Amino acid sequence: MAFRDEWILKREKDSNRSQMHYARQGIVTGEMNYVAGVENLAPEFVREEVAAGKLVIPANHYHKDFRPIGIGINARCKINANLGNSALGSDIATELEKVKVAIQFGADTLMDLSTGSALDETREAIIRASSVPVGTVPIYEALSRVNGKPEALTPDIMFDVIEHQARQGVDFMTIHAGVLLEHLPLVEKRVTGIVSRGGAILARWCREHQQQNFLYTQFDRLLEICKKYDITISLGDGMRPGCLADASDQAQFAELDALGKLTLRAWEQDVQVMVEGPGHVPMDQIPMNIERQIKVCHGAPFYVLGPLVTDIAPGYDHITSAIGAAIAGQHGAAMLCYVTPCEHLRLPNLEDVKQGVIAYKIAAHAADVARHRPGVRERDDALARARFDFDWEKQFALSLDPANAKKMHDEALPDGDARHGEFCSMCGEGFCAMNLSQCLTKAGKSDSQSQNKGSLD
Repeated sequence: MAFRDEWILKREKDSNRSQMHYARQGIVTGEMNYVAGVENLAPEFVREEVAAGKLVIPANHYHKDFRPIGIGINARCKINANLGNSALGSDIATELEKVKVAIQFGADTLMDLSTGSALDETREAIIRASSVPVGTVPIYEALSRVNGKPEALTPDIMFDVIEHQARQGVDFMTIHAGVLLEHLPLVEKRVTGIVSRGGAILARWCREHQQQNFLYTQFDRLLEICKKYDITISLGDGMRPGCLADASDQAQFAELDALGKLTLRAWEQDVQVMVEGPGHVPMDQIPMNIERQIKVCHGAPFYVLGPLVTDIAPGYDHITSAIGAAIAGQHGAAMLCYVTPCEHLRLPNLEDVKQGVIAYKIAAHAADVARHRPGVRERDDALARARFDFDWEKQFALSLDPANAKKMHDEALPDGDARHGEFCSMCGEGFCAMNLSQCLTKAGKSDSQSQNKGSLD
């Protein structure tokens, strides 16, 4: 029996199965109740947040066997891991290994961004293997159906792909409906033009046909599919900046204004929405970007890629982007899309996926600490106490990557008792500051206890 079977069975005959639809009727669904337990929130508060559009729970009617999560400003900051093949490499077995690694190290959602062969089979396998929500960018499959020619796309092809992926169980979909014909001149002076694949495909279609983006003009057609399957729309940032020089420009914010209007249109029909954001942004511009999105998009959850705070570190962009991600999370981003070390260079391998997820778990946790979310600091404080007590095994267990922490500790020490001694190879025996200062801490505790006893006497 799948995890969500009982909840879904109750909604089998409903025409609108979205979490927002039930929330607005005053119903706390099984998914809302589960998210409340995970987040240490009251179920009624979760329902109110979903009803208001401030929290989304991506949960396709046909993806039954996974654990729901809540994405929103009043929930813990989430992270997404991108997977998928390309025309130049990877296979289904490799992508399934990436699924395991990403979830093992803490990915809250996965996105299949495959553009190579066996798109359908790869997506199906990832959905069935995933215990977390799965997202896609349907225009990639649509483009493959017209042999890579954007001008040959039609609305019917696009919406057929969207419904097909919905039936497979995709929980959220990136839809670049805010890339408009009138926005195209705004990118002409950019250094890196349009770096979003979906955005570039639709911009090319608009330019070739001199017509408005059909995902914008036929947005209601999309909403009908979303209501039927409970698809969360992730409004794509097709005009996101691809370098610092293009950050916070006219094109980016013109699209954001369009996304704000589309958010309201989706909410009118009780369809869940989150909004995607940049990109490459200097550190000093990140707070403004987050605050602007929250205002323009009426508090809908913000899902950011990075942002990367410098362009000079190919091969280390999990670091350049995690810096920006932590700042974005602190200022209200609800979910952070990871960037791996090989961003801009090649398809990520298993180690890249691991490094990207860990970098973003650090960023998301740091953001949660900064936002003073209840209970978040407990793990930090427990690890700090274990460190001061030289309880190495507890330190390892509390770390994001226990095996790596243990390996690093043990590899530079001699065999024997030293492996679990009151020092590490950074300082060595006799030079450990914590060991030397423990007498002060113990004396302080002893004095405090004596004073307390004296006052009681």
